[in-house]
Amino acid sequence: MLFLQLVLFVVLLPGGDSEDALQESTFFQIILTSSFYNRSWTQNQGSAWLDELQTHGWDSKTGAFTYLQPWSKGNFNPFQVQIAGGCDFHFGEVSVRFAQIAYQGSDLINFQNTSWLASPKGGSRAQQVCTLFNQYHVFNEILYKILSDTCPQFLLGLLDAGKAYLQQQVRPEAWLSAGPSPGPGRLLLVCHVSGFYPKPVGVMWMQGEQEQRGIQRGDVLPHADGTWYLRVTLDVAAREAAGLSCRVRHSSLGGQDMVLYWEQTHSTGLVFLAVIVPLVLLAGLALWLWKCWKTHWRCPCTDLRSERDPSSPASSTYLNPAQW
Repeated sequence: MLFLQLVLFVVLLPGGDSEDALQESTFFQIILTSSFYNRSWTQNQGSAWLDELQTHGWDSKTGAFTYLQPWSKGNFNPFQVQIAGGCDFHFGEVSVRFAQIAYQGSDLINFQNTSWLASPKGGSRAQQVCTLFNQYHVFNEILYKILSDTCPQFLLGLLDAGKAYLQQQVRPEAWLSAGPSPGPGRLLLVCHVSGFYPKPVGVMWMQGEQEQRGIQRGDVLPHADGTWYLRVTLDVAAREAAGLSCRVRHSSLGGQDMVLYWEQTHSTGLVFLAVIVPLVLLAGLALWLWKCWKTHWRCPCTDLRSERDPSSPASSTYLNPAQW
């Protein structure tokens, strides 16, 4: 794959397929040096050369990519190349192997058997790259061997080593919530499913036994612990929300679906609000009345009691009834 990247870097440079670029005899090459110290420690260093002049350098340990000449960046626009390759192994069946290259997000060429085929969307650039790659017969044979033999063997070893982890089952947690209102008289119902493993999961909004249309399913997102999270939303008229439920199917549930009812989930909250809010209001009203009574009645009563009882220590003078 590294070899493919190096060739593509030269071939796909903007302007690299023009006739002017082929007029002069100028040699450009990229050299990669890999040092294998042990199974877990390797170091890669790269360099680019224009004839006998080194123009670029790269060190994988630091990640630094250096331009050794003031003009080494050139005057071409950045571009993106994507390379993917692997195998899909089925017991008792022939392994499905694949290798493909994309340029600027579009398919360019694909590897089949021992040769490359141009993608119909790749145009003349794909044909040029395909013609160039098919000249490397030895490399194509090696790539075919890797995808056909080495990749399935490595995949089997990987599955065997990670069997305990890959076969674990983690039950999901699920809850319902309401999202921002899509409009007057409408509700956005959200079903959250979190913490499940393995990744395959089925989440549906149901009305009885009928699956609802218009469901918006988000991406299955990873948690840091290796489990997954998913949210599924349903835009529905408020009057039609009664009887809706979210059904979750997962291998960890042992064939028993997890069902969450919209009314049941939210009726508890409504009852709680219906009881607690009046109690809070009554408590506040009682506190306010008590403070008013304490402020406006207790002190005058004390003064009157003191005025009527001359022996009271709080009374220093006696007032006649006309002064009460």
